[in-house]
Amino acid sequence: MVRVTPETFHRELTVGEVAARSGVAVSTLHFYEAKGLICSHRSEGKQRRYPREVLRRVAIIKVAQRTGIPLAEIREALSTLPEGRTPTAADWSRL
Repeated sequence: MVRVTPETFHRELTVGEVAARSGVAVSTLHFYEAKGLICSHRSEGKQRRYPREVLRRVAIIKVAQRTGIPLAEIREALSTLPEGRTPTAADWSRL
């Protein structure tokens, strides 16, 4: 289990941390990224780094998939969320 401390709360997450905290495999995260469902950027060492809000996106993707919503529809819905800031409760409610 990944332990969140005050020092790690605001930093970006590695792919392994996202996988451990979201319960999906690293390969699934790479797949989601390839399909445009989530995004990351590369560190100076060329490693993927994810913003913390990706955890909520992954949770939404998992629930939507369980209910039978196709990935293309999920991607379209997620594209309505704001870029450059963490979605608010109102953003998520609208979604």
